[in-house]
Amino acid sequence: MFRRARLQLALALLLSPLAAGSCDSGRGSGAEAALRLGHFPNVTHAQGLVAHATSRTGAGFLEQRLGADVRVEWYVFHTGPTAMEALLSGSLDAVYVGPNPVLNAYARSGCEAVRVLAGAAAGGAALVVRKGAGIASAGDLRGRRVATPQIGNTQDVACRAWLKSHGLRVTQSGGDVLVVPTAPADQLALFQAGVLDAAWTVEPWVSRLELEAGGEVLIEEKDAVTTVLAASARFLAERPELARRLVAAHRELTSWIDANPAEAQALVRAEFAALTRRELPQPLLDHCWPRIRFDAALDLAALEAFVARAIDAGFMESAPDLAGLVHSP
Repeated sequence: MFRRARLQLALALLLSPLAAGSCDSGRGSGAEAALRLGHFPNVTHAQGLVAHATSRTGAGFLEQRLGADVRVEWYVFHTGPTAMEALLSGSLDAVYVGPNPVLNAYARSGCEAVRVLAGAAAGGAALVVRKGAGIASAGDLRGRRVATPQIGNTQDVACRAWLKSHGLRVTQSGGDVLVVPTAPADQLALFQAGVLDAAWTVEPWVSRLELEAGGEVLIEEKDAVTTVLAASARFLAERPELARRLVAAHRELTSWIDANPAEAQALVRAEFAALTRRELPQPLLDHCWPRIRFDAALDLAALEAFVARAIDAGFMESAPDLAGLVHSP
């Protein structure tokens, strides 16, 4: 049944506006250069999932817009800090990632190595508490275990800063609240087992905790930037025209996703299944999709707010100069 659905999806791609374009896809032995692009298997990274799905079927949304001499090489990550290490090491050109890992890498490199090219998504992140655990406020988390995806990722920083703002000491051993870095899939299992009392995470895991583990949303980040498109400064310096075409294609894709939610969701589901070997049920996607706003615009003030959070959480000693962070090729 799933193979038949994939065939129908491929046929739909050939007939949809998403597959329009006269450029060669860039795939095959004739391609001269590669764009190494990363994303996560999260709904908040829909641009990456959709573009990756079209590459997989041969429709190649990005390939058609980047030029006949470019092929896209896809890399999938599960945590922001890991993705930024790949970017800083030179093994990745650009990536869809949360803002905090980008800001950390930017500060660590003396404001030199990383740039933000565009926004991608806002919302879709929340603090979910276990139903029946008696947690209705920050104070109720005293003595509890709270999971975040990884130390230093966007949700981890948001969680620690929020807890600290409510007068709670956060450590990994002792303190008022035990914040435990835990992979999202493990968060769900531990939540169901009652080992975790809460989790600060992103979609589709927020909705999975609600629908599959009886979780309740305590704090929802409706307007916070969840995902940006970032690139290495080296890539921008060495291949400025490709960077310009990437940003233009990203903006076009973001507009298409916003205007065609049903088609975009079909591609997200297909790629999620291909990457994780698990299906993303349509009812789950219907539940989480309205929480996310896909937008390529970027507000520097929003990034400054993340810096303030990182300082509060102890991940930065002082605010870096953000004047060179946003790059518009």
